[in-house]
Amino acid sequence: MSVEFDVKNSVGWVTLARPQAMNALSREMVDAMTGKLQAWRDDPAVRVVVVTGTGKAFSAGADLKQAGAPAAPGEPDFLDAIVTFFNLLRAYPKPVIAAVNGMALAGGLETVMCCDIVLAAQSARFGDAHSNFGVFPGGGGAAVLPRKAPANVAKYLLFTGDALPAEDMKTWGLVNEVVADAELTARAQALAEKLAKKSPVVLSRMKRVANEAADKSQADALRDEVLELRNHQRSWDIQEGLRAFAEKREPQFRGY
Repeated sequence: MSVEFDVKNSVGWVTLARPQAMNALSREMVDAMTGKLQAWRDDPAVRVVVVTGTGKAFSAGADLKQAGAPAAPGEPDFLDAIVTFFNLLRAYPKPVIAAVNGMALAGGLETVMCCDIVLAAQSARFGDAHSNFGVFPGGGGAAVLPRKAPANVAKYLLFTGDALPAEDMKTWGLVNEVVADAELTARAQALAEKLAKKSPVVLSRMKRVANEAADKSQADALRDEVLELRNHQRSWDIQEGLRAFAEKREPQFRGY
């Protein structure tokens, strides 16, 4: 299998394991990740997901040898499959951390942009790269990158096909933290375990409201937030959190 899955202390790890091809995303990998994420979505044992790669690349993007392959009549083709994966990852109800170990290009960069928090190794680089092969992005390269970085930086990456260092992308806001290469896995696990101790239901609701806020006026976003708070006031977790505060102890959240 070209992608590996593991669960460590409530953290689900998705590891792209096709280093000889710079972890280019094959149809097999995309379908496997979609299936596993769907299974983990309803699994209370998994509270946070980390996506990373092996070797010199996080991912060089879609495997161009498969990208244009026709599907059987009535069956989803590669573009359908990868868009389904991106949409699932982007709207995932649990926190998703990208631990970028190396080059994140084209669909690799689009995968990173689907994640909530981005940790990068010092040696990591980020680029769109579609223009290098006359390929048009389909997972957010042109549509989402200008929302994640300043428009002129996004256009530079789109037009030139060049890759920029992790420190530059931290300056531009795409990357949250840059760590030494040898510390990336441990830092991602530690951050994920910190998030895993929070209320799953409150993080899920925060994520949904935050994801949708940019497409609304401030007034509409605030109304949405208040409505979500009304729903959240009926949850076990908010009552447990308040009890724990009053009793000066750690809350034991249940996720509902």
